[in-house]
Amino acid sequence: MKLVMFVFPRWHTRTSGIDFLGIRLHGPLKGAWYSAMTCSRQPALSSGFGGFTSATQRFALLLLCASVAGNASVICPSVCICASDIITCTNKNLTTVPRTLYKVATSLDVSYNSISLLGSNWAPTMLDRLKTLILNHNSIGLLSKRAFWSTPQLRYLDLSSNKLKRLGNSSFQGLHSLEVLLLYNNQVAQVSVGAFEGLHKLHKLYLSQNLISRFPLELYKGLSRLPHLELVDLSFNKLTSVPVLQLTALPVKQQSGLYLHANPFTCDCSFYTMVTYWYKRQFRSAVDFKEDYRCYFQLGAKRSVSVLLIHDDLLNCSNSAVNGSFHALGMLYEAHLGERVVINCDSKILDENTNVLWVTPENETLQSGVQRQGPHVLLNGSLEIQEAQVEDAGVYTCVAINSRRMLNETVEVTLKVHNFTQSKHRSHTFNTAFTTLSACLASIILVLVYLYLTPCRCWCKSKHRHRKPKENSAHSSILSATPSHDAGADRKASTCKRVVFLEPIKEPLKGQNGKMKLLPTSHAVAEKILKANRGKADADSISSVFSDHLTVS
Repeated sequence: MKLVMFVFPRWHTRTSGIDFLGIRLHGPLKGAWYSAMTCSRQPALSSGFGGFTSATQRFALLLLCASVAGNASVICPSVCICASDIITCTNKNLTTVPRTLYKVATSLDVSYNSISLLGSNWAPTMLDRLKTLILNHNSIGLLSKRAFWSTPQLRYLDLSSNKLKRLGNSSFQGLHSLEVLLLYNNQVAQVSVGAFEGLHKLHKLYLSQNLISRFPLELYKGLSRLPHLELVDLSFNKLTSVPVLQLTALPVKQQSGLYLHANPFTCDCSFYTMVTYWYKRQFRSAVDFKEDYRCYFQLGAKRSVSVLLIHDDLLNCSNSAVNGSFHALGMLYEAHLGERVVINCDSKILDENTNVLWVTPENETLQSGVQRQGPHVLLNGSLEIQEAQVEDAGVYTCVAINSRRMLNETVEVTLKVHNFTQSKHRSHTFNTAFTTLSACLASIILVLVYLYLTPCRCWCKSKHRHRKPKENSAHSSILSATPSHDAGADRKASTCKRVVFLEPIKEPLKGQNGKMKLLPTSHAVAEKILKANRGKADADSISSVFSDHLTVS
């Protein structure tokens, strides 16, 4: 810190002494000037300069106090409590941050005051050692873009319980070392895409109890993503939906630190399966707040019903949808006979210091680096089964042990093995469907041919109209195959098939033995129809009537 002073001496005629026209301070030391003026008015210091003129005394005191104020490491604000590198100024009804602060301070607490604006010059000097800044329970409604340029080493920032309504782009610019940011219990309704840009070391972000209605996916995707983010608290906001597919694709370490409870979610099976998956994996965000995960069915314009999400079969989601989601989330694997399967151990504590063990359904422990028949563990911790068999199905347990962090986690994965090969199954399914379809088509074609496309190879030349049988004529079928020939020897034979339907007699005659008998008149009519315009009949023609005997003519 440098002190720049401009002194303008002048001769005072009445006192025959030197007077000083003014003293000006520039740079970030405007606060030091006020401290110097306060210091120069102290009686103890003023009495020590009794041999000097009043102007000279005043100038000397100002020089001394300004130099002390310039080195702010020895000044503690009167409204604060200071302990080595900690400054606490809580509940003092302050409207601004005190202008005299320890330059070597690492922690500053100005909570429970009336500060309404955090501008670019709120800090009286460059606080390049400050690690913790607590500003909760104030009335801060606006953050300037350069508000934190004077605190480049800040790691913990608490702005909770204020009146922030919007987080604009680059609101936290310059905080490249920030690890924890508390913004809960504000009135934030809009979060710009670049609001947290540059916070590459941020681990925890608390945004609960606000008015946020859009999930900030840019925290995990895109150019503004935060690679080290482990905890995001968005509980008690206005979220009605979240991008489930993108969230379930995140690493388990980030999924386990996502708190979404106490939001007015619309009931959806995909969101239900995601929350159920979190609960089955024993994520603290789902286990600790099980009763706060609810969704809402809209019954009308002004009425809705809330439903607990983490409850067995309450939403009546289909098993295929749930299993499909679990399959995508890594909890359920399916395989066919002879198929190679690799099961991943998706633990949230996996790193270079983590050892992975697998426990088979038969309680057999498997470790990496051990070659054996059947399932074995790969170097990356995954379980490999070269040729899946039916007996390999069951629940496999992955035990991840992190020796450095002294943590362990258990992950259960279910394997289902279908009792057929994938190719045979597909071929069998195809053959069955093809056979059924072919049979249906063949049946339809045969019916159409029978009804409409039956050919008649013999055109009858008779132009006479057939006489209608009488109502009391017998009903029968007369089939006549009469290969006819010309009188000449070179004429080819032709066949004609005729069918005549005659009504049966209503009551059987005696001596018939239950057999049908044609009336004489009806029989004559039938014979006339069959023999009309036929030419000379062949000697071998045969007439067949539905009776017990054949008549050959």
